[in-house]
Amino acid sequence: MHIDVYSDLICPWCFIGKRQLDRVLTMPEGDGVWVRWRPFQLYPRLPREGMDRDSFMQARFGTSSKTTPARIAEAAAGLDIPFDYAAIERVPNTFDGHRLMEWVGPGEVQHRLAETLFSNYFCKGRDIGDVDVLVDAAAAVGCDADAARAMLASDLGADDVHERVKHAYEAGVTGVPCFVLPNGFGIPGAQPAEVLARFIARARELEAEAQR
Repeated sequence: MHIDVYSDLICPWCFIGKRQLDRVLTMPEGDGVWVRWRPFQLYPRLPREGMDRDSFMQARFGTSSKTTPARIAEAAAGLDIPFDYAAIERVPNTFDGHRLMEWVGPGEVQHRLAETLFSNYFCKGRDIGDVDVLVDAAAAVGCDADAARAMLASDLGADDVHERVKHAYEAGVTGVPCFVLPNGFGIPGAQPAEVLARFIARARELEAEAQR
């Protein structure tokens, strides 16, 4: 069975949710599950080149603190995510990152690319709106760097990403991460692995009942 994960690449809760899902994939309930990452943009109106983080934080939240928020640090405990908010200098527009994710397509490579982009941004402070950073991430998961650069230099996939983000809004996705099971049931938020596993097990039961 597959799980659609609606997320944005600069959402810390999506990174936490991804690591919780990784735990599920090592459990019996995760056997045979494959993941399809779906685009969502928290800040679609950001300039394409992104924005200075301090300016963004002051304008939106009235603070430019670079300390990892306590709730995020607490939720990440035990998940081996070395958040480094002090290293983040820019808030990128994630549109091209989503185009790269769609270009790679669903499956193991896309799942590893999500991990790489999250880690680049939250743990290394890299600007994942920058083409060179995106190409490096693609190469790190085994994609052809030249092909990735050529895709990013074009408009390939732009219409698809716009439509998928629009579809997410229309489908009622208002926050991310959001895990959508094959029966259409959505699980909002960075849920603990045990919670996700229970929902997956129940989805399998319902699917089996429907086939009887």
